[in-house]
Amino acid sequence: MSNNNQLGVYQLKSGRWAYRFTKTVDGKRINRKNSKDEFGNPLLTKNEAIRARHIAELKFEASLHEKPLRRMTVQEVYEEYCENGRSGKSYATIKKQDSLWRNHISVNFGARFIDDISVAEVNDYLARLYYDEGRSFMYVEGFLKMFYLVFGQAYSRNYIDVDTYNKLCVNKDIRIRMPKMKVDDDIDIVAFSVEEIEQLDEYFRGSNAETAYLLGKCCGLRINECYGLKWENIDLEKGAITIDRQMQYQDGLIKLVSLKTRNSRRVVYMSDKLIEYFTQLKQQTEIHAKKLKAQRKQNSTYITDLDGNKISSLLLVNSLPNGKIQTVNSMKYHSCTIKSKLNIDFKFHYLRHTYGTRLAELNTPTHLLTNQMGHASGKVTEQYYLAVSKTGIEVLQKKLNQIDTDYKSEK
Repeated sequence: MSNNNQLGVYQLKSGRWAYRFTKTVDGKRINRKNSKDEFGNPLLTKNEAIRARHIAELKFEASLHEKPLRRMTVQEVYEEYCENGRSGKSYATIKKQDSLWRNHISVNFGARFIDDISVAEVNDYLARLYYDEGRSFMYVEGFLKMFYLVFGQAYSRNYIDVDTYNKLCVNKDIRIRMPKMKVDDDIDIVAFSVEEIEQLDEYFRGSNAETAYLLGKCCGLRINECYGLKWENIDLEKGAITIDRQMQYQDGLIKLVSLKTRNSRRVVYMSDKLIEYFTQLKQQTEIHAKKLKAQRKQNSTYITDLDGNKISSLLLVNSLPNGKIQTVNSMKYHSCTIKSKLNIDFKFHYLRHTYGTRLAELNTPTHLLTNQMGHASGKVTEQYYLAVSKTGIEVLQKKLNQIDTDYKSEK
């Protein structure tokens, strides 16, 4: 260690830097030292150490004048968040948060004081959920987000100090984090092969679910977006579909509600073949509206639209010729039938994966695919470029064979 510590900073044997200072409070000497800045980053230079020491001293002085912290339980913090902090959150998000809280987190942490909870016990809890109870990785991620939410709420209300908050949520070396993913966890992109798509095309052709199938296959729509699509959102002249709402069950009622994220609102473009399909479907719908008028009126359902007004289910693209509504549950029968008859593990969301993967294989620019998929970040879209489909493997094998041919020709 260097003796040159007049500024309260010194160099470690590793070459990095550290700082220290001493303060007297109520007649007691309090020593502080650290080798990292306020964000948990190591101090690489003397100037960084001087700056970090200055900030630490300011924070220490400020803490002496802070009003006493009111001790709050985790339950009190969460209830305060529910009352004041989640306006604008989607119905699905609120339901998920309440479910995690009511069924799990409140039982284990609700009565605890928020400032008593350590990083280690939260990490142990997440590990127990994942490894011992066998919860899925993505499900456990929901718990991690909940803890960040609760601790953030507590910090913003001055129920925990800055050092505690940094340890729990900021310092990348020690903050709460997900358990290490198990090797056999499958969160990969799943895309149907060309042969499987041919079988699915044949299966859905002429069925009540054909329109929904094509929207997933050719436009990459999520299933809730698909069944929430209204005819007024399809522009056949421009070959475009505006995605601005989704269908959800809320308290047992079918409703058209806002999309989960801002980026999910988008305009999706159609191929010529799909435009032709919807042109014919619209013509058929107009014929059904005249020939089956009485049936359609009797079978139609009134549902709550995005603006809170009641609308007829006949305005939805995925309503049957006789006027009966189709919902997100309409695809469950087909998933089971396809598995038993075609031995294909069919999930509607895999159509979206297939759509993204095929466009990535065609070297579609990332920003365009991000927009079409409605992703919030290009990093999510990159998964489709990294996913190795059967077609991608075939292309790779051709390239490898070409390399062998080139080697032979050079001899």
